[in-house]
Amino acid sequence: MNILLATNNQHKAEEIEAILSDLKGVSILTLSDHGQDIPEPVEDGTTLEANAWIKAKEIHDATGLPVLADDTGLEVDALDGAPGVYSARYAGDDATYNDNCNALLDAMKGAASRTARFRTVICYVDSFRTLFAEGEVKGVITQEKRGEGGFGYDPIFRPEESEKTFAEMSSEEKNQISHRGRALRNFHSTFAPYVSSAEEREDA
Repeated sequence: MNILLATNNQHKAEEIEAILSDLKGVSILTLSDHGQDIPEPVEDGTTLEANAWIKAKEIHDATGLPVLADDTGLEVDALDGAPGVYSARYAGDDATYNDNCNALLDAMKGAASRTARFRTVICYVDSFRTLFAEGEVKGVITQEKRGEGGFGYDPIFRPEESEKTFAEMSSEEKNQISHRGRALRNFHSTFAPYVSSAEEREDA
């Protein structure tokens, strides 16, 4: 069974592949593996759930393959939950990771509280079902960027159970506690019985 990841973000694809690598009988494909020219879905939803579903549904409709999509937002308490669903373009439509981090640090100057959370929503769509899973990790926004790893806001987010930012962790450390890791493990638990049932039908 092949599952197509609805992302061109190689960092994200590597995280997802690593966490789902033990799903028996499942091969994870990226959009570049698929090769077909697929129009980029317009993520115009107002929630993480809506955007994850838009990506999964449109790419499934275009390819006919089972598709796994996610949307992630960084929700900062002092900014009333911003940047949230607009996290990827917080500093503008063509913003780089560095631009977004700098814009957020500027917005947080003088903030009494630096608490925040990362939240990821996973959506899986095939010809028979739509499944959702969610993961969250709480932490704080650091005063400055720390670390060279990860991507996105990783250099300025420190989860509450660690003294390291996500960018200071190895990929294995991050996957153990990250929002995406938790969402994918929740998806794994929900999806694994369907894979087992499919294998049993094939063996029968």
